[in-house]
Amino acid sequence: MSFPKLPQPEPGEVLLVCACYEDGTALWGGLLDEIGGRREGDVLVVGGSGVRLRPIEDDTWDSLYGGNVPALVAEGEQAPPVVVLADVSVGYGGDGPLLVDLAMVPGRGVRVPPSRLGEILADLLCGALTFDHLVRDMDVCGMYQGDAGQPAFPAPTATPHRSFPTLPSSAGVLLVRTFFDDEEGWRALLDELGGADEDGWVGADLDPDEIDVDHYPLTALVVDDRDFDGLLSGQVPALVSPREEDIDEHTTMVVLADASTFAETDRPLTVVDLYDTPGQPAVLPCRMVGSMACNLEISNMDFFEFVAVADTEPWWEEDS
Repeated sequence: MSFPKLPQPEPGEVLLVCACYEDGTALWGGLLDEIGGRREGDVLVVGGSGVRLRPIEDDTWDSLYGGNVPALVAEGEQAPPVVVLADVSVGYGGDGPLLVDLAMVPGRGVRVPPSRLGEILADLLCGALTFDHLVRDMDVCGMYQGDAGQPAFPAPTATPHRSFPTLPSSAGVLLVRTFFDDEEGWRALLDELGGADEDGWVGADLDPDEIDVDHYPLTALVVDDRDFDGLLSGQVPALVSPREEDIDEHTTMVVLADASTFAETDRPLTVVDLYDTPGQPAVLPCRMVGSMACNLEISNMDFFEFVAVADTEPWWEEDS
């Protein structure tokens, strides 16, 4: 099942898309009340900002991710600058809505406090704010001007002025090479991860008796293709194919081997959030990425717990 296209908003409107459903019923959590505003037919006019939000529901958008949104703009239609997503984090967790960029770096996202949604959208639409401003000022939880601490490795906002192909479909993790000036370093990285098999996987044939549970090995499909040279974290979510029949077929995590991977002794890798705050990076030593993948897969930890806070020693260094 593929997602339906988004309707074209009327001039001055912003789409508010529900992406969380239970038995076909839209789950908005408390979002619509927290936003405030008044109803004018099918539109919610937010506070004094004058922003007109159009809430839309379709249970075939269930589990729609921010990175999938750019592909849902109908061919031949102009993409709106931003779409607001009420996803599972809103419906079940009471988190802030996700603003999805469709203009500057399509597919990346930032969460905003519900009470400030109208104000922030008004500033975006008039040009007083850009999406880059939102990204630069989000905390480790992906919240704009949140209080959880600033990331030690902020999401990059400068982007190459070119397009990238879609990433390979996988039900697991992708390890994507984005730097091609150190062939020896790339081979050393693959060796450290156990070497790639004939199908292009690292860690696919591990002996369970030899696994160090404190530094769980990474199992990932390797993508070694110069078409991804210079790919940055914010561009990744839109390159991940949406699910077809089963949500489990969706790529679980994308890991980038970039210039810093080959410049530093602990071979840091950049893990890209695809779900909570699409495009947000978590930079981890190579030895920690397998453990991150395992903990996310079993829902033992959240992505933000692996995002290092500026001027604070990360927990994995304290335990090493």
